[in-house]
Amino acid sequence: MAHKKIRKFNTEQMYPGKGMDNDLCMAVRAGNHVFLRGQTAFDLDGNVTGIGDAAAQTENAMACVKTLLEESGSKLEHICKVTIYITDRAYREEVYEVVGRWLKGIHVCSTGLIVQGLARPEMVMEIDVEAVIPEGE
Repeated sequence: MAHKKIRKFNTEQMYPGKGMDNDLCMAVRAGNHVFLRGQTAFDLDGNVTGIGDAAAQTENAMACVKTLLEESGSKLEHICKVTIYITDRAYREEVYEVVGRWLKGIHVCSTGLIVQGLARPEMVMEIDVEAVIPEGE
């Protein structure tokens, strides 16, 4: 099976006027592996949510994760690894509380990083997700 690209887009759509011209997608399914683009304050239609509210951005990001996994033939329970980026240590508790609620009982491997900034100034958090669909599902 060739890689399946889900929700293709070009960076010019998200960063108009910046001279970017990269063809990307929101998710890639390669066999039983699913890789998601980092999910942030931007919903799947490109609208920003929760400006200045790390918990609201995380709720949006996790809702997008769920949708993209489902569109890839996967589900939250298949997540193996998450990497969470936050722009301020003060956001850690609220971001991890939201992620923890969405992933309760799944027991993923997780890495958390505090970074100087993300792709757009509105973003205060980003979550990167990798999932593996079990054989026979």
